[in-house]
Amino acid sequence: MKKIIFILSAVFTALALHAQISFTPSVKQTAPDEITISFAGKISSGWHVYSPTEANGPTPATFNIDKIQGAKLAGPLKADKPATKKYEEMFEAEVSFYEGSVVFSQKLKLTDKTYSVEGYLEYGACNDESCIPPTAVEFKYSGKGIDLPAPAASDEKAAEKAEEQQQESAEAPADTLQADSVKADVKADGGIWTPVIDELNSFGSEEGDSDSSLWKIFMLGILGGFIALLTPCVWPIIPMTVSFFLKRAKDDKKKGVRDAMTYGLSIIVIYLVLGLAVTLLFGASALNAMSTNAVFNIFFFLLLVVFGASFLGGFEIVLPSKWTNAVDSKASSTTGLLSIFLMAFTLVLVSFSCTGPIIGFLLVEMGTSGNIVGPAVGMFGFALALALPFTLFAVFPTWLKSAPKSGNWMNNVKVTLGFIELAFALKFLSVADLAYGWGILDRETFLSLWIVLFALLGCYLMGWIRFPHDEDEWDEMGEKIINHRTPVTKFFIALCSFAFAVYMVPGLWGAPCKAVSAFAPPMNTQDFNLAKTEHIEPQALDYEAGMMAAKGVGKPVMIDFTGFGCVNCRKMEAAVWTDESVKKIITEDYVLIQLFVDDKTPLPEPIEVVENGQTRKLRTVGDKWSYLQRTKFGSNTQPFYVLLDNEGHPLNTSYSYDEDIEKYLDFLTTGLKNYKK
Repeated sequence: MKKIIFILSAVFTALALHAQISFTPSVKQTAPDEITISFAGKISSGWHVYSPTEANGPTPATFNIDKIQGAKLAGPLKADKPATKKYEEMFEAEVSFYEGSVVFSQKLKLTDKTYSVEGYLEYGACNDESCIPPTAVEFKYSGKGIDLPAPAASDEKAAEKAEEQQQESAEAPADTLQADSVKADVKADGGIWTPVIDELNSFGSEEGDSDSSLWKIFMLGILGGFIALLTPCVWPIIPMTVSFFLKRAKDDKKKGVRDAMTYGLSIIVIYLVLGLAVTLLFGASALNAMSTNAVFNIFFFLLLVVFGASFLGGFEIVLPSKWTNAVDSKASSTTGLLSIFLMAFTLVLVSFSCTGPIIGFLLVEMGTSGNIVGPAVGMFGFALALALPFTLFAVFPTWLKSAPKSGNWMNNVKVTLGFIELAFALKFLSVADLAYGWGILDRETFLSLWIVLFALLGCYLMGWIRFPHDEDEWDEMGEKIINHRTPVTKFFIALCSFAFAVYMVPGLWGAPCKAVSAFAPPMNTQDFNLAKTEHIEPQALDYEAGMMAAKGVGKPVMIDFTGFGCVNCRKMEAAVWTDESVKKIITEDYVLIQLFVDDKTPLPEPIEVVENGQTRKLRTVGDKWSYLQRTKFGSNTQPFYVLLDNEGHPLNTSYSYDEDIEKYLDFLTTGLKNYKK
């Protein structure tokens, strides 16, 4: 269990380690009618890649085909040596893996004069502390096949006709519209895929959107830092640390204050480096894609469930003690600024059991916001809030006397956070469920779970439920207090929790519940709906089809780049699209095309594109729409609204998240006026 918890908490570090393993593909003809595609792998010390036959948890090596012609698979993917079998605690099962090096081989039987095959090897790998996500190694080979016997005279005409059809097919691919239209330099379909970034900019851009987003991320980090302060891992350390610095420089109070300020600055630097590392390793687009990936959303769901269970008192999340001991020993043996920095690093490690869940949640939210510097800005806010008391209490030591003493109230904060972590865990499960269409968490199920969670939180705050870490209360005579009295502060917080649970109850029958619409699944997943509110339905979920329909009816187009996991998209739909004036102009004057950038529906066949000088493949519908948004409009955030004429040219500036209804109406009416011109 400890290793599972550690793996979950180390996700961002693990994802940076792809370079530890490399596979080089090659092809060789091993028989007159057979070829073998091989993948020679080099595995760094301490890492291992899992066997193709592995079925107990880790990702096995698999051979995947995108296109194949003139050949067929002959047997399974095989390795050049026996796999090592060992029981691993993290998976609680015996697993098969390879270390050092391995060569995977896949045989294909040739069936025609020529062959072509295209696909990828996917593998998973772990070390003793972390795992990397499933990784693909792509390949594409073609060549001479086998000599087929000459056709009989009666079959010659049929063979010639088939050859002509094959040649025509090669000259004019069947999927020309789909494949060619995604290339930025192709003028097909009236140029509807042609980039219009400069035209959009000519209308002017929304000033301050990026700054506003960063400001919100910073404030979210500040809030997370203040919450972390109130946990039993951090709050009791403040007076001890401040007293240490003041006593160490008792003859020079200014030096004590200076050391405490350096200590606080060191905390900021440590967390800021963490945020910058996430930013540099992934970037906004990768994290945005991660936020809608089913595997990662299930991972984040389990991550928050584990953190929530820890906060409720199920177990303690601790980093390896040798880490803390090593840093603490180094801090004791050094002097000056390095000593203070190592003391701050020790605080970060020691308080991880309380701050880890908060940091993990914040990094996921900030990283998937679409802003590339979001994690760094958020971590700066978190660290600033965490470091501020150490500096203030050092400058004003008399404040320590009036600060709240450590007690059971800090555990109340932890348990409350545990309930909140469990509630937000359901949001990540919902994103994966919507993106892949599993249908396991519809709106009623989601709201039912939230109602129960917040009702139980109210019960806990009232003292009706107790958890393992809750302390018994004693009177002045040292006797245990049986008749529990609820403090007024806890009563009001419990009142809010109960009220929130009751507020969501009508949502089970279709009430909009706008306060939770950003987190709950959309209304179209509601099975039983008594609400009479009509929601705006898109006329098309496909760009080309929608543009063709708009041209046919002579209306402008409104494109909504959205996502199943987009919180702000749901907010806009609940707060802005429900306005009657907005609803009327969208439904009557525009053709609405809604494009989900996290739609995991596979394309009929992958589309190869060149972006930023690199060749990549679009494998899903969401990949295609995300590529369209980036290359045609120069944006990668959702929601993203753009108005187009029937030739694909913009009618107004783009519009992102802003719940100002009047501003949104002006955006729509201006586009309509420009279309009529």
